[in-house]
Amino acid sequence: MPLPTQTLWHPYAQMKTQPKAPRVVGGQGAWLHLEGGEALLDATCSWWCMIHGYGHPRLVHALKAQADTLCHVMLGGLTHDPAQQLADALVRVTPKGLDHVFFSDSGSVGMEVAMKMAVQYQVQCGRPEKHKMLSLMRAYHGDTTGCMAVCDPEEGMHSLFSGFLPRHHFAPAPTAPFEASPEAVEGDIAALHQVFEQHHQEIAALLMEPLLQAAGGLNMTSPYYVRAARELCDEFNVLLVFDEVATGFGRTGKLFAAEHAEVTPDIMVLSKGLTGGYLGHAATLATSHVYETFLSDDPGHAFMHGPTFMGNPLACRVALESLAIFEEEDYLGKIATLNAVLRHELFEDTALHQHPHVDDVRVLGATAVIEAKTPEQLTGVQDFARERGVWLRPFGRWLYTMPAYVTTPDEMRRITSVMKAWFLR
Repeated sequence: MPLPTQTLWHPYAQMKTQPKAPRVVGGQGAWLHLEGGEALLDATCSWWCMIHGYGHPRLVHALKAQADTLCHVMLGGLTHDPAQQLADALVRVTPKGLDHVFFSDSGSVGMEVAMKMAVQYQVQCGRPEKHKMLSLMRAYHGDTTGCMAVCDPEEGMHSLFSGFLPRHHFAPAPTAPFEASPEAVEGDIAALHQVFEQHHQEIAALLMEPLLQAAGGLNMTSPYYVRAARELCDEFNVLLVFDEVATGFGRTGKLFAAEHAEVTPDIMVLSKGLTGGYLGHAATLATSHVYETFLSDDPGHAFMHGPTFMGNPLACRVALESLAIFEEEDYLGKIATLNAVLRHELFEDTALHQHPHVDDVRVLGATAVIEAKTPEQLTGVQDFARERGVWLRPFGRWLYTMPAYVTTPDEMRRITSVMKAWFLR
């Protein structure tokens, strides 16, 4: 029997009408190489994870060397050096107090781990009624069932499943921008405080993408809001969970977004840039205050979760090399350079800001977005960019770039010139 004409099912795509996807045969640096000799400058570093670009020799070597030794072993009752070394490294570089690391295999699963951890923590603290999550509107935390339930229920992509999902609490999305004064953030903080006052008796944890709500529309918020969230969580016996899947490893200009606010969450989730994108992996870190509630003579107090591929040696080894490259090659300096280019190219173009189709232009770290007034105003932009040698993949009303940190200033200007040209053509 012949195979169906379409065996590969692509994500977030209407398979009946989607045009043929470009076939990638390789990549180097910030560039994708397609069959037929075409090259595209990747403005999104493959959903924000390929922070070192493609074909990085140190990462490729690390994978090959680890494969010669040990490709995988279960962490259930066993251990291995790459997992222990990566746990130690993450405790060293993350905000002070995050001293315990639980591995999994994707950002969504890492968030599921965080939510289960928060609920079990509350139960073991004698507060079983605190079993709901508090999330923010415009949030996106992943596509698994638990994560879908804490994504924006109105504008998010999972409204189809509303009758299937458990119901949690949501606070209004903060509106004050990253540079806002403390006074300008007071309204956002008051709205969050009101939700705490009304529902804290059943809230186990507040989930937050600190400073940058990525897939929810690249909403950039104030460090003052994050600090206030920390204070409210302490006041109401609610754990603070930072989803740094997108923001971790430099995306906002610091190694972790939490550093802008100078706060430590109770739980932090990392993925994407953790391995430089070379393998799927995630880490859920917790403070000793959380971890110690699971220590008991009662076996039932153990954390009952265990992804098959958690702590995979290949992923741990490449993550260690990724972090070493980041630190040894001054990636925060590279990100600052990219940020300067983004700000100059997008903020100083008055014609762009005055364009009738442009609602807003935002930049934070190595992230920039031109927000259109309607999704229809971005129809055709992907083909337009490809004709100019750039891979852009907008979503909704947002035309954005989150480039690899090895992108050069000239390459960054090429990306922004295409983004601007779409509106100013």
